Amino acid sequence: MKKVSVLGLGYIGLPTAAFLAKSGYRVHGFDINKDVIHSLKAGRAHIQEPGLNEMVSDVVNRGLLFASNTLIESDIFIICVPTPFEECNDKKIPNLEFVKSAVEEIARVAKPGNLIILESTSPVGTTNLIRDILQNQHGLSNLLYAHCPERVLPGNILYELEFNNRVIGGIDSASSAASLEFYNSFSKGELIITDAKSAEMVKLVENSFRDTNIAFANEISMICDEEDINVSQVIAIANKHPRVNVLDPGVGVGGHCIAVDPWFIISKHFENSQLLQTSRLVNLKKTDWVTNKILAKITELKDLSNSKISVGIYGLTFKPNVDDIRESPALKIANELSKHLQDIDLNCIDPNLNSLNNLDLNLISIDESIVSTDLKIFLVKHSEFCEPKFKESVANHKILDFCDIF
Repeated sequence: MKKVSVLGLGYIGLPTAAFLAKSGYRVHGFDINKDVIHSLKAGRAHIQEPGLNEMVSDVVNRGLLFASNTLIESDIFIICVPTPFEECNDKKIPNLEFVKSAVEEIARVAKPGNLIILESTSPVGTTNLIRDILQNQHGLSNLLYAHCPERVLPGNILYELEFNNRVIGGIDSASSAASLEFYNSFSKGELIITDAKSAEMVKLVENSFRDTNIAFANEISMICDEEDINVSQVIAIANKHPRVNVLDPGVGVGGHCIAVDPWFIISKHFENSQLLQTSRLVNLKKTDWVTNKILAKITELKDLSNSKISVGIYGLTFKPNVDDIRESPALKIANELSKHLQDIDLNCIDPNLNSLNNLDLNLISIDESIVSTDLKIFLVKHSEFCEPKFKESVANHKILDFCDIF
């Protein structure tokens, strides 16, 4: 039985580790967060994902998955660490420090013939960079390297790990062949072989494409608002055309993929990425636009009332039915509104969040919100907000709906 080490046990790494253990591998999960390790040793998932907690409990109890903050020798190393960006001279630059730290851990235990797979979405050239570090700085040769970016949707990760198509980019034919054999052992999707740089670009193109299409919908929504036109109706009718598929607008773009990945292209190809830059700016602007619409409504209500306005923000995560708040535009809006607490009593409602650790926001239940908020603002289309009973209970309340619930 081959040993696999998964470095980084977050929203991608933990489901990957659990799924590989379920598929018959002896899996070691590595993470620097001691709380994550403690949860996994107890057989508990620290993130919310349908079916994940049960799978983690099963494979941990059967001794197929164990976790620690010390990396061990393995046959295959899978890097699933964050790849954020940082501000530098008004530009957003990829930060590869987590990847480099993972590579340093691998350097301590790697042996000839080991396969190192980068699954973290990364700028073009990162897989080659990993090879260069291990080969030139640590003198490690006869290792295999490939990039196989994750392509899963939060809320459906375990299914998509098994059935989604995947691109595999090895730095040479031997690396591609070894990676293909590995993914063939558990994946039922189509596995497409290419080179490492092309695989890196494929993932960036996928998410940049989605960002651009969302930007179009968000821009149309702001134009329709100026014209006092129902944007949902316009999009629904436009989509009757056989070659048109306009997406639903939202309050911006969040998560660690679509809101981040276009910058990996833009930072390296600034002059030739004008459309990508504009799309990013439009989606960022939509979040500010929504914030200003809310503040205008609060001002209007305050002028009609002598008391403090109670506002409920419905939805804080970056998309419906997940607990992930990374790069969440809804959370950004809530934080901006919290700066106006002298004018409003602000409460947040999100059935996917049990707490708001390190956030200066107040979380209340759905039932409590029905009677305790004067203005209800819907930012994320969680399924609980779409329940007929709930919608009926607030039908006559003051509502701002930015996610087409009503």
